[in-house]
Amino acid sequence: MANIAIDGPAGSGKSTVARMLAHKLGYVYIDTGAMYRALTLKAIENNIDMNDEEAITNIANNTLIELKPGDTQEVYLDKRRVTEEIRRPDVSGYVSLVAQYQRVREKLLIFQQEIALQNNVVMDGRDIGTRVLPNAEYKFFVDADIEARTERRYMELSASGYDITRDAVRGMLLERDNQDTTRQFSPLAKAEDAILIDTTSLTPTEVIDKMYSIIKGD
Repeated sequence: MANIAIDGPAGSGKSTVARMLAHKLGYVYIDTGAMYRALTLKAIENNIDMNDEEAITNIANNTLIELKPGDTQEVYLDKRRVTEEIRRPDVSGYVSLVAQYQRVREKLLIFQQEIALQNNVVMDGRDIGTRVLPNAEYKFFVDADIEARTERRYMELSASGYDITRDAVRGMLLERDNQDTTRQFSPLAKAEDAILIDTTSLTPTEVIDKMYSIIKGD
């Protein structure tokens, strides 16, 4: 099976381009961040202390998360569709805490690698090239400056009906960056053999064209 890994910080455009690239190649798109978001949503709904690693790990061990591929990846939490709910600002605010726990990541890592063994996948996240798919045929690390990332995430949340300011979004992204890059286990990092693509001034289509050209050897 052929695997493509795409990593990057929140708001860099990695999920958008990963989904588009998968469609162009006829591969299965896997958004690993959706798994952590689903667990975070369940923890919020059950009033779990996000600093209680044991409780969060227990949730991970007793939760069914399903990712159903398509033009938009559908996410199911214990058989309930939560595709839009996992993008709520409160979920975004806590997901890094959930994702920092080693046993949680190890639990989901097995699931992620099993999917990649059974399908040609484009998988995006924060440790795909470094840990989940270290032997992926192609690895990309997408990034953008904080202003571009803030605007993208603000527009995304506004379009979904959330009342939030750009300053609040910017603060959330900076906090997420800090949590993701400094966590002890599987921090956000560019794999040594990953190709860096700055998406600040590029449209998703332009990013896809770059990736596709590299993959096809043009």
